[in-house]
Amino acid sequence: MRNGLQWGSILLCLFAGYAWSGDIPRKPKVRALTAFVQIERSHYQEQIQQALVMLRLGKAAFENGGYEVQTIRITTQPFPQYTRGMSKPEVLAFFKSFDDLAKKESFIPNIGPAVLKDTDDTNQVELLGEILSSSEVFGSVVVAGDDGIHWNSVRATGKMIKYVESHSPAGGHNFNFAATAMLAPYAPFYPGAYHDGEGRKFSVGLEGGNFVADVFAEAGGDLHLAAEHLERELGEHARRIEMIAAKVEKDSGWNYMGLDATPAPNYDSSIGAAIEKLNGAKFGSSGTLSVVAIITNAIRGLQIKRAGYSGLMLPPLEDPVLAARWSEGTYDVDSLLSYSAVCGTGLDTVPLPGDISEQQLAKIIGDVATLAFKWHKPLTARLIPVPGKRAGEQSGSFGPPNMPSATLRPLP
Repeated sequence: MRNGLQWGSILLCLFAGYAWSGDIPRKPKVRALTAFVQIERSHYQEQIQQALVMLRLGKAAFENGGYEVQTIRITTQPFPQYTRGMSKPEVLAFFKSFDDLAKKESFIPNIGPAVLKDTDDTNQVELLGEILSSSEVFGSVVVAGDDGIHWNSVRATGKMIKYVESHSPAGGHNFNFAATAMLAPYAPFYPGAYHDGEGRKFSVGLEGGNFVADVFAEAGGDLHLAAEHLERELGEHARRIEMIAAKVEKDSGWNYMGLDATPAPNYDSSIGAAIEKLNGAKFGSSGTLSVVAIITNAIRGLQIKRAGYSGLMLPPLEDPVLAARWSEGTYDVDSLLSYSAVCGTGLDTVPLPGDISEQQLAKIIGDVATLAFKWHKPLTARLIPVPGKRAGEQSGSFGPPNMPSATLRPLP
């Protein structure tokens, strides 16, 4: 275990030669400290407890280093690998127990993808729909990889989203699912995270809407200056965080897989506000794409061990400014796809009318998969049809607490 003198020396190294002017810019936070475990169902509870020891050690280390940790998470390999031979009732009971354990121990669980390849059994996608509907675990389906676009999985996913819409409270459990394309293992952000292979591993993901807004405020609308400031400020924090992660790796014996410095927004930390601050116009106006690219370039220029998307998240239902602009119609699904060509994670928490068909969902997911495969970049489709609501109506209160309401837009 670390002692006070040891940590004092580390913190002096971390902060030597660099200090903020008061609280501006505000620091990014650690949104996700994610452990990856290869589950063996005969003793998975023991494995979870071992992961929690590392996660709690890591949480304390980051907080001692001055970074708030918002969530600790545990992700498994694709769930069909450890539920093989179980009946459907047994699988559902197993994940109900897994979910109960997560609530008791205050971690967020992810059971990995239902399928990885297009030749995999799409019945597992249907089973995932039932698991998601009856618990609060996270899961995913891989719809594109180096082998191409997985059209069978795309179609099965459209059907599954409609099932979860009608079989979970207000359709809200679709928040816990994503179709992922070209996303490698060990991404810290959910729902696309998964373990692949052996060993005990962890990665880190950031939250940084307020941080980026503060950095951009100092640039006075100068794009070149904003880019320079963000690269410098984010680079400083990324190096500090990586030093802490390396110490956690040494102390715990878990392998550090990298940092996803994507500045994820939150209900009180808007990336939409940051983009508007620099662009001087509403999100979706001309110039938005340029600012989006500035953020992404700063992240991908970091000289660190990277994991996950390393891009930009633009989730309408997790960002109050993005929710407001969605309601105003300043951008739409096609806008988000165009931004994803230079950055981004695809279509994340996009509110949709409840009467959207599974075929229409599949077409949207297919577009995301096609774009990801074309540019060989990780993208996600997290689509949220709101049951009983039509275009022009408000999405209302459903899904996670504090989620902003948004006007449902007609489909393109």
